[in-house]
Amino acid sequence: MSTTTPSYMRTLYAGAFVVLLVMGVRATFGLFMQPMGTELGWGRDVFSMAFAIQNLVWGVGSIFMGILADRYGAGRTIALGALLFVFGMVGMRLSTDELSLYLTAGVLVGLGQAGTTFPVILPVIARAVPPAYRSTAMGIASAGGSMGQFTVVPIGQIAISTFDWTGALWLMSLFAAAAMPLALLLRGKPDASATGGHQSLGTAVRQAFRHPSFHFLFWSYFVCGFHTAFITLHLPAYLVDGGLSAGHGAVAIALIGLFNVAGSFYAGKLGGRYSKKNLLAAVYFLRAFGIMFLLAMPMSPWVAYVFAAWMGLFWLGTVPLTQGLIGQIYGFRYAATLSGIAFLGHQIGSFIGVWLGGYAYGATGSYASVWWAGIVLAVVAAALCLPIREQPLAVGGQAPQGA
Repeated sequence: MSTTTPSYMRTLYAGAFVVLLVMGVRATFGLFMQPMGTELGWGRDVFSMAFAIQNLVWGVGSIFMGILADRYGAGRTIALGALLFVFGMVGMRLSTDELSLYLTAGVLVGLGQAGTTFPVILPVIARAVPPAYRSTAMGIASAGGSMGQFTVVPIGQIAISTFDWTGALWLMSLFAAAAMPLALLLRGKPDASATGGHQSLGTAVRQAFRHPSFHFLFWSYFVCGFHTAFITLHLPAYLVDGGLSAGHGAVAIALIGLFNVAGSFYAGKLGGRYSKKNLLAAVYFLRAFGIMFLLAMPMSPWVAYVFAAWMGLFWLGTVPLTQGLIGQIYGFRYAATLSGIAFLGHQIGSFIGVWLGGYAYGATGSYASVWWAGIVLAVVAAALCLPIREQPLAVGGQAPQGA
């Protein structure tokens, strides 16, 4: 056996590290809400709108970044996304009014995330690794995002305490810039022969839209986005409202990332052995118990940490399972484009979750209604996953009988 590292492992490591950097920086945004708001006179509704715009642009941009990756190669797309991300972070630091915050932290960062996260990265990895390891590899790459949350969020909190929020944003900009050279290891685009023919992009999209399972994936992903965006941005403030410190909020967000390293890895690994749709339904259903625990227990650091650990186990486990189902059912020729379209559902949910959190707090002084909505949506998402048909579609045709 060769002692050299297989090329597909280099692709996996590079992809996981890009996701680590970008998702880690993204997870720090909730930490900036209070110090920036205090200095600039912005309420939580302003930040909620900025990050709601960011999530929506991320979703819409993922479709176009997916098309770029499928047509011109993932490496160029990832490098472009990283550059836009850096511009957005620097612009966020220089923002002086609400509009400039919306254009930088909202539009530019959203476009940057579209080119450097799961819809573009995971299809590259899925095509590179042997089929037997494909689901596990996507779980590892998804775990990279969680490891970023675990490692970068505490660094962000320390940087805010040491250098103020302005210096911390410069540091986060450097982290995002580190993703650009890694794009060299993620070059390439799908082989047209992966379809078994010459299926066009338009035909592939229309075929997916005619298939009910794609809609089930789209709307269950909506719920994932609702949960993760609301919790990432508003959990630190919710804990402070409950009498805890900003440090407790940073630790809670980091713990979500730490526990999801295992959650994402095993979601991918189990997805290679068992029904992905059933695992996906279980992930959504079990999230509801975590939220109910948080609402039922008196606030304390340990309650916050147990909630974070539980949610972390089921945080991004949806990603390798959803992306894996897209590749399994619809093939990998246009996987980045179809993943981008499905991810739009995730980001519509993110937009609503982030915005609704700010709106509900501004109107009632409480996040309670949003937490309860999250419980209901978790059950709905689990129900949507069960009728998904996992059998591969015939290229250019309708779903096979019984698929």
